[in-house]
Amino acid sequence: MQTWKTYSPTKQSQWNARRVAHLHRRAVFGLTASELNRDVNSSPEESVSRIVAGEGRDGTPAEFEDLANVIGEAAAGQEEATRLKAWWIYRILFSPDPLTERLTFMWHNHFATSNGKVKNLLQIKTQNQTLRTHSRGEFGTLLNSMLCDPALLRWLDAPTNRKGRPNENLGRELLELFTLGVGNFVEADVKNASRALTGLRIKDREYHFDPKRHDGDAKTILGETRDFGPDQLTELLLSKPATARRIADKLIAEFFAPQVVSTEARNELASQLMASKLNIGQAVETILRSDLFFSEANINKRIADPLSFLIAPLRSLEVCDSAPKTLWLADWLRRMGLDLFYPPNVAGWPGGRNWMTTRAVIARSNYCAALLSGELHQNPNPPNLDQLGKKHNATESKKFASLMQTLLLGDEIENDQQKTNPEFLSTLMTGPKIHLH
Repeated sequence: MQTWKTYSPTKQSQWNARRVAHLHRRAVFGLTASELNRDVNSSPEESVSRIVAGEGRDGTPAEFEDLANVIGEAAAGQEEATRLKAWWIYRILFSPDPLTERLTFMWHNHFATSNGKVKNLLQIKTQNQTLRTHSRGEFGTLLNSMLCDPALLRWLDAPTNRKGRPNENLGRELLELFTLGVGNFVEADVKNASRALTGLRIKDREYHFDPKRHDGDAKTILGETRDFGPDQLTELLLSKPATARRIADKLIAEFFAPQVVSTEARNELASQLMASKLNIGQAVETILRSDLFFSEANINKRIADPLSFLIAPLRSLEVCDSAPKTLWLADWLRRMGLDLFYPPNVAGWPGGRNWMTTRAVIARSNYCAALLSGELHQNPNPPNLDQLGKKHNATESKKFASLMQTLLLGDEIENDQQKTNPEFLSTLMTGPKIHLH
């Protein structure tokens, strides 16, 4: 795939702090100065390999998974949605494998399911873990798992879909949002896909297939006629090039700025997906290693989603040794327009410029002020800038400014600022470039 050739540094496209920052800010929610220095002195191949292997973060807690499981189980058991949001933010902030968390959020927005209707945090948490488990595998495994997922089935009214009385919600979204995309099916396909999905139920809060409710008669879907059931339907959808293009579009939207990837490049990525049985991990690695990903057209040209805006400064300013209250972080995220586990509708959050409402921009500015004043902790704990500068050999004002610009803005701008470090950071984090990554 010539369009997706591997990035190789040149005089015009050097492997430098700017591109290292771009890799981490776009793929894994930001970076620390130590990670920046390590990767600048490595190769692009080594740096991407660390991220793909879940080894790109320094200093992650040794007991991370055990503690995350305890927090998650307690949150789901208490039926307090904010605590479950805080659990996921804890995972995103401290996981040794933040790329998987990035992809888990992408799939949360793809199979957008709201607890506002499900009203069962245990099922919502189970879905979240399913998305995480299959986030980098073959898309077919993820899709089939979602069609057995109680939260998604309840969200799209699958239990009311029975022989003779089909409910089209799940069938329509399966074709329109989860696989083929608009324009690749007709209304009769929706009706017959819904018939193929009859019998999917929730019994004792678990997935159950009831053959008595299933319509076993022949159905014509996308030009093929047979006794379609759920398995045969997904097999058909997964074989269609339109599904590969839909997944390629999803990945491109996650890792690229608008208009960077041509139709030709998108179709080449879709062809790779088809050849690999829609292997997501392989496609993600192709993207992250590509010349296109590291091109000037893709650096600092994308609106930072609220999760990136929330997490990246915490990591860059290294305030996580004494962790901020993740309950409060969940609320800040909601104020920025991203209420985890409560997407606005079946299509999820539209992203891009839609993140930049007046209310959300004000919330972002207030969040930066709260971070710099230490108000994200139970006891006010501002970032220790003197200690941060000493730790990374950046005590001189201009050197500190350059480091912060790279970490927070992904830029290597010469700066003649004469302000103190706190004043400089405040200016930096309230400017327009903080919203791009």
